[in-house]
Amino acid sequence: MDRRVSKRLLTTATAFAAAAVLLGTTACSSGGGGGDDSSGASDSGEGIKIGLITKTDSNPFFVKMRESAEAAAEAAGADLIPLAGAFDGDNEGQVAAIENLVSQGVKGIMITPNSSSGILAAIKQARDQGVLVVALDTATDPEDAVDATFATDNLAAGVAQGAWVKATLGDKEPKVLMLDGTPGGTVDTFRHDGFLEGMGLTEDSPEILGMENTNGDQTKAQTAMENLLQRAPDANALYTINEPAAAGGYAAIKAAGKQDQITIGSIDGSCTGVENVKNGVIGATVMQFPTKMAEQGVEAIVAFAKDGTKPKAGFNDTGSVLITDHPVDGLESQDTTWGAENCWG
Repeated sequence: MDRRVSKRLLTTATAFAAAAVLLGTTACSSGGGGGDDSSGASDSGEGIKIGLITKTDSNPFFVKMRESAEAAAEAAGADLIPLAGAFDGDNEGQVAAIENLVSQGVKGIMITPNSSSGILAAIKQARDQGVLVVALDTATDPEDAVDATFATDNLAAGVAQGAWVKATLGDKEPKVLMLDGTPGGTVDTFRHDGFLEGMGLTEDSPEILGMENTNGDQTKAQTAMENLLQRAPDANALYTINEPAAAGGYAAIKAAGKQDQITIGSIDGSCTGVENVKNGVIGATVMQFPTKMAEQGVEAIVAFAKDGTKPKAGFNDTGSVLITDHPVDGLESQDTTWGAENCWG
């Protein structure tokens, strides 16, 4: 997959500012999923079946998304059927889940694709049978393979992470290690590319001393970081795809006695992650909002089921906020007190 496909071109400062502003505006505008075109429709979603397919059913982010979707569906009088892949990267499991949901007569499916391109044929089959499909958290490639996407602008989130790490290093020459996620996902691609953009680096920059895939898993990240530190013991900066990867990376860093040497950035915004920022495990994290993704997805499907109204096509940003107790000039951020009040999980 081309790492640059569908990239939202944002500068370091303006990218994050725009994402932070959208946090405030998205909630106000998200009610437009059926709004003006639904005159005469009942407020009840009784009898509407909605499918949710997450990457896994264990990651706290997806647990919160499922809980939020269940609450939103219940409030609308609809029935939510939650399914998940067996592990991060389980495309075949998600294909089977789509087929399962279509056979159960769902009106719409919300999915966080494990593979942004590998899932396309199954999505097309569902849409061809009249099922509304929206992506949550992770965009498909191409983006218009679904009816709409409700997600964090992960490029902007990556830019914010990279810009904070760069500013925190100050005059030190960057010596960067990267704990990536799962190849083939747009979340992984955008965050990775955004971090490099925020750092002012490219894929081939000599400042990048090593990269490892972790599937966003803490145990895998610890092992990967141990291997990276053997090859690059003088590293001073660490990119992480998410907070579990950051925790695993930190465990390896602490075991090597390098916790005062390496600056760690991350993305997620879980309550555990915010606590880790407060305790100095992670220097900064970028908070995202799974509840907004789930609520807007449910709202879109209920509106469609009632009168055929489709949501706004394309990418709908659900916002992000940089969380750190060590703010830097030029980047808007909130401290861990605010983070603890707005975190999830």
